[in-house]
Amino acid sequence: MALKIVVTTGTGEGPSTMAAYDAALRNAGIWNYNLIYLSSMIPAGSTVERARFVSHSEDYGNRLYVVMARQEATEEGQEAWAALGWAQDEAGRGIFAEQFGRYKPRVQRELFASLETMIAARPAKFGAIQHEMTGITSQGRPVCAVVAAIFKSEGWE
Repeated sequence: MALKIVVTTGTGEGPSTMAAYDAALRNAGIWNYNLIYLSSMIPAGSTVERARFVSHSEDYGNRLYVVMARQEATEEGQEAWAALGWAQDEAGRGIFAEQFGRYKPRVQRELFASLETMIAARPAKFGAIQHEMTGITSQGRPVCAVVAAIFKSEGWE
């Protein structure tokens, strides 16, 4: 069965960095899960789709397998940027790269440089690099930006 990976984004603000992170996860649709971080490999036969992740109430507390970039900012005027980039071959195999930081141009530049280097080290012929990025500026309260690639939700039984 082919794997559909959903790339979702969210930003949030709160009275603490944890509250801002929770708000960003909520806005990305992934706040009621136990996040299991994966490295960066996309399995053969996969498709990657940009969309807000839709959670289901019966999935509350499930494991959610993700590749995720996260950045926080706490001081007024500070920016938080998070990005995921990916490329796939004709068989759907591919690679994700996460990047995060305070300055959008630098995050984007480093994301593409990382992916180009990672792709060049592999024998597969990858297609064009795709990416998704989000950011937020602190107005004096903590903020957080997240981009996550969702692989699978799984219960505990």
